[in-house]
Amino acid sequence: MNIPLAERIRPKTLNDYLSQKHLVGDTGILTKHIKTGIIPSMIFWGPPGTGKTTLATIIAQETGRSFFTLSAINSGVKDVREVIQNAQKSGGLFTAKNPILFIDEIHRFSKSQQDSLLNAVEKGIITLIGATTENPSFEVIPALLSRCQVYTLNSFNKEDLNQLLDRAIKNDNELSKLDIKLKEIDALVRVSSGDARKLLNLFELVINSMEPPYIITNKVVLQEVQSNPVRYDKTGEQHYDIISAFIKSIRGSDPNATVYWLARMIEGGEDVKFIARRMIISASEDIGLANPNALLLANSTFEAVEKIGYPEARIILSQCAIYLAASPKSNTSYLAIGNAQETVRKTGDLSVPLHLRNAPTKLMKDLDYGKDYLYPHNYPNNFVMQEYLPKEIENEIFYNPATNEKESKIKLLLKKLWQNKY
Repeated sequence: MNIPLAERIRPKTLNDYLSQKHLVGDTGILTKHIKTGIIPSMIFWGPPGTGKTTLATIIAQETGRSFFTLSAINSGVKDVREVIQNAQKSGGLFTAKNPILFIDEIHRFSKSQQDSLLNAVEKGIITLIGATTENPSFEVIPALLSRCQVYTLNSFNKEDLNQLLDRAIKNDNELSKLDIKLKEIDALVRVSSGDARKLLNLFELVINSMEPPYIITNKVVLQEVQSNPVRYDKTGEQHYDIISAFIKSIRGSDPNATVYWLARMIEGGEDVKFIARRMIISASEDIGLANPNALLLANSTFEAVEKIGYPEARIILSQCAIYLAASPKSNTSYLAIGNAQETVRKTGDLSVPLHLRNAPTKLMKDLDYGKDYLYPHNYPNNFVMQEYLPKEIENEIFYNPATNEKESKIKLLLKKLWQNKY
């Protein structure tokens, strides 16, 4: 069984735990909790690879508690209730030995899923430890957040990462057999971006690609990174590359590629709301007036996945993504507002024509506010030829249907005839 390096050297005790000294140092708040054995429900908030899962495991081991885990990506309300029932059987109520339920990426739980935790946390059936990379103030429901302490975990600094590499070389059963020399670590540190797991995975990848002697330099690391990019990094370049491929596949009307890139994001643990949010934008930017219902469906999709969460949300996302890809396309609304904004930036704050101004007072009426305004509903077909733009830009055309430029030219000609007449 090929166990990753990050898992092989995962700390088992608090003494082995690196970084987060503000929490687990000699005077850290979590150190005090562990010593007393009284552990409150809590949320660990921090970037990926900062030791959230490891710290939760150590707390359970150091305090002698049963430890249950769930991943918000592939767990539903049924799974939550089942784990709570099992946890309840393994520990009594209101005791220092309450079982710990660890939920990774708790921000991905829908409201109903988070609601299912409230009773167990409130009654002390479990001690909840949630891990999140997102701001819990926005992603965790207030009722659950009020029952938990929030502790922030920071990215590993260079010193921490260097210490981690030294430990891996000395203590890992496999790496300790090799004569590894860390000549340079700047590239490892830079690419890992303070993510300990990413650092160790990359380090192992580099070692496995080498032949003796194992001399680690920045050049060696960067060559390996370029030839073996990370499959999906929801905080890095892959995050933006894959969402770009997803949106361009929708724009290009390719449902197969669309659902493939969607699957890549789902399997990579991408935020369900991030995907839905981007589909709302695409529904307006790329489909727009060619199928206005696309925007309604995309917005409904966002609301639905926010309530449902993973894993079922993947079905809703797929339905919407395929619908968008198969829809006719028009970017006229996108171009129109862009053209209008460009004109505003060039011409500044042009005065509103007098006939379009509101006239709630006698003074305003005396100043000709609203004078000569033609009320369209008083004319056949509820339309009357009338200028609505400031005089300085009265011939500008911002909305120009790509499929009917002739119609726009006719409207411009009619406007000119009307201006000459009046």
